[in-house]
Amino acid sequence: MATTKELSVEDKLRAIYDLQLIDSRIDEIRNVRGELPLEVEDLEDEVAGLKSRSEKLKADLDVIEEQIKAKKNAIDEHKEAIKKYTKQQETVRNNREFNSLTKEVEFQELEIQLAEKQIKEMKASIEYKKQIIATSSEKLAQKSSHLEHKKSELDAIMAETAKEEAFLTEKSAEFQAQIEERLLAAYTRIRTSVRNGLAVVSIERGASAGSFFTIPPQTQVEIAARKKIITDEHSGRILVDSVLAEEEREKMENLFSSI
Repeated sequence: MATTKELSVEDKLRAIYDLQLIDSRIDEIRNVRGELPLEVEDLEDEVAGLKSRSEKLKADLDVIEEQIKAKKNAIDEHKEAIKKYTKQQETVRNNREFNSLTKEVEFQELEIQLAEKQIKEMKASIEYKKQIIATSSEKLAQKSSHLEHKKSELDAIMAETAKEEAFLTEKSAEFQAQIEERLLAAYTRIRTSVRNGLAVVSIERGASAGSFFTIPPQTQVEIAARKKIITDEHSGRILVDSVLAEEEREKMENLFSSI
């Protein structure tokens, strides 16, 4: 196999344009997926968050129910204490003992009132949390259904394109290995700096593809001669002549159709 140093300028131009065609095809495949992977990821996070919130609220309900039970037990104890102090009042020897017992009874009654108020507040909290749980459950069902739909959509696209993408990614690496480091670095730099990922373009109707800037006739002659690497002074893209581009497109189409 020839080394990259033995490649002619024309061979380099063909190799870099082939690489562009392969990478553009990979871009097309990934564009089909679009934002789906991110949508699925966001939905998964949202569903996990809703589940976590519902579980926490349900755990809160259990805690509140236990607290209500404890308050009810405390009320029973306060009532028993009132009975005891009231009974003791029947056998007191003086007013001071009677008044002391009366205060104890009043204290127990206040404790009962406080406990009943707290139970009422806790029951209201339970109803509020149940409403939130119901709303969250409804939202969770909707989001889960939406997630399953998006996952199925993504899985279908992945199944359809996975083989082709893997093949093209391997081919991209093969072509990169044929291109000298400096030229490949320039290609990568240009490709990442332009929106459509086109680092190598052909001359179409006297202008670089996708550009309104006309290429001077002398420059067009030099590009067609394929004796040196020429870039567009406006976009920085590497330029190839339309004949070479057509030949390589046909070659790559045959490669793509064989997948």
